[in-house]
Amino acid sequence: MSRRTSASTTPSLRSRLRAGDLFSLGFHGLRARPMRAILSSLGIAIGIAAMISVIGISTSSQALIKEKLADLGTNLLTVSGGTDLLGQNTPLSPEATALIRRIPGVQHASSTATLEKIFVFRNAQIEPSRTGGLTAAAADLDLLEATGSTILTGTWLNEATAQFPTVVLGRTAAERLGVQTAGGLVWLGNHQFTVVGILDSSPLVPELDSTALIGESIAQQLFGYAGSPTTIYERSDEARVMEVRKLLPPTVNPVSPSAVKVSRPSDALAAQNTVDQAFTGLLVGVGSIALLVGGIGVANTMVISVLERRREIGLRRSLGATRRHIRVQFLFEAMLLSAYGGLAGTALGWIITAVAAKTNGWVVAIPPEVLVAGIAVTIAVGAIAGVLPAVRAARTSPTAALSA
Repeated sequence: MSRRTSASTTPSLRSRLRAGDLFSLGFHGLRARPMRAILSSLGIAIGIAAMISVIGISTSSQALIKEKLADLGTNLLTVSGGTDLLGQNTPLSPEATALIRRIPGVQHASSTATLEKIFVFRNAQIEPSRTGGLTAAAADLDLLEATGSTILTGTWLNEATAQFPTVVLGRTAAERLGVQTAGGLVWLGNHQFTVVGILDSSPLVPELDSTALIGESIAQQLFGYAGSPTTIYERSDEARVMEVRKLLPPTVNPVSPSAVKVSRPSDALAAQNTVDQAFTGLLVGVGSIALLVGGIGVANTMVISVLERRREIGLRRSLGATRRHIRVQFLFEAMLLSAYGGLAGTALGWIITAVAAKTNGWVVAIPPEVLVAGIAVTIAVGAIAGVLPAVRAARTSPTAALSA
């Protein structure tokens, strides 16, 4: 009687699945069919690599744009003549640059004036029709300060050289003319000019790249330059840019302010940044589709695995494993399979981004949270893909599995 009482009061031992056992079972399931696991993980890897590389390349290029904006500033405004009510071009007055310099908050103001029908050639033997898209312009001596441009080689025009046939070439103009250093000669407006400098490229004033710049004094002597600028470049305090922008049209042309066009070159870079972000969103969507396809591949692999391992499931159930244990085992195996693909895809995406950044001269700028999120997303995809196979495995009857 006492034995029965003792036996009846003894609690039954419940089957437990420890974390170490779970990892062991998961790794064993993948190692048993390595080629299938690799091919299934490959789909996940391709999807996440596409997403990581697209985001990485986009953020790296945007970092370059932000760096350029930080270096060049967003306080540069350009002023040019517009059109009147009859659609006729309205030139700027010769006093426009001086008037702009009087506006409170203006730091620098300078101008260029395109010389009509005046072109620059390597020498006098070049046909006049082969201009190469290059133009000639008279430049104010404060142009570098106003535009933030820098000299690549040589020197800029000064009070002395601006009175003689000397020229500073934009970078593109120098390349097309075959001029690499200062000191050479070019043929400009049927006159020989000495190259005293070459400008470096500037993202905010790309029009200067294909321009040959000469002094206003020599432009008046040789080409009848009347002093009316084509474009005025103005820099002001960052905090007063919008205020100055409103004052520019009435200052330049009090009679018809609407005939004056004012633009902000940095807005073009900001717009480019916006376009890059939209394009990135599109490509991330494409990468998401590839990731979805990879998740379907994982689900398919796990379903086949459940069918092939019915005996294993039946044996484990007969030895005391509960349905929950079987469900957790196969769910963890699917997540582990996806995690392999996520790690490989994240590494591949980083490598693609690094190669693209190095090729374009960018700094690799992938947010760390993107890398972490990439792996987390793949694990989540694996969990979703493994739910159905795990439930199916848990419902397998031990007797039916062993007799199959």
